[in-house]
Amino acid sequence: MATLMSGSAFRLPRGLPVWLRAGRRSPREIGPVLLAALLGALLVWQLVRLLWTVMTPLSPLGAWQPQAAVIASPAERRALFASFDPFFRSAPQGPASATVTALGLTLFGININEATGGGSAIIAGEDGVQTSYAVGDEIAPGVKLVGVAFDHVLLDRGGARESLFLDQSGDAAVAAPATPLPAPTPEVGSTAATGVSASGEMSPATLKAGVGFAPRAENGRVTGLVVQPQGDGAVFRAAGLRPGDVIRSVNGRPIGSAGDAAALANQIGPGARISLEVERGASVVPVAIFLSKQ
Repeated sequence: MATLMSGSAFRLPRGLPVWLRAGRRSPREIGPVLLAALLGALLVWQLVRLLWTVMTPLSPLGAWQPQAAVIASPAERRALFASFDPFFRSAPQGPASATVTALGLTLFGININEATGGGSAIIAGEDGVQTSYAVGDEIAPGVKLVGVAFDHVLLDRGGARESLFLDQSGDAAVAAPATPLPAPTPEVGSTAATGVSASGEMSPATLKAGVGFAPRAENGRVTGLVVQPQGDGAVFRAAGLRPGDVIRSVNGRPIGSAGDAAALANQIGPGARISLEVERGASVVPVAIFLSKQ
């Protein structure tokens, strides 16, 4: 059955909900209805968003691709490494910032400590006496050792920086051991037979034939090269070596792998000047080997 609302000519069926058949309602009664309608609309909106996210195959960033790595050319890498020294950042490098010293000093060996950035050098004065100086030591009155590099050291002389290089041009005698072993007196012409000249130089082939090298490993790591004489031992003694000596560094570079041993073999060439740091018993001594240009 239908019901006629007051003031209206329309009749509403009795099956309608009560809230539709009611007359005017107060704001207090309409508020909950509007709130329920708003919550329902938000729920429908969130369901639509969830459905869209599930059906969309791409990520929020789209078809993202990682940026390719930029690799510098060999020339750029060489220029970068030549302009930066990680060990001596504050010390001037090379002759561009320090003039060659005019002092009567001779540089015989260099030891670079890569762990601390310091090192030491074996320098002889005008009297020819060789002495080991650490970075910061005073070599002569007013002259201090302030830095070491691959082939030279830096001196502070009254506030001015000067360089002292290893002698790689002129002939020089090989430094003899502290207590040389007795050797038989060579006969006339035997010097040429052993391959060692009167000035102490020897050919690369003579050095390779007279000295044997074997890596020394400690805890699975190469820590040096053990040298042993080959043949009659004349070349071995002329090089300033003794049986059982262990080479710890070559030209200031420590021996730390089998590749360093191969690098030593590559440095044995005509006219080479090789500075060795040798472990002899409980002490460490410098040994310089000069090879002839033939």
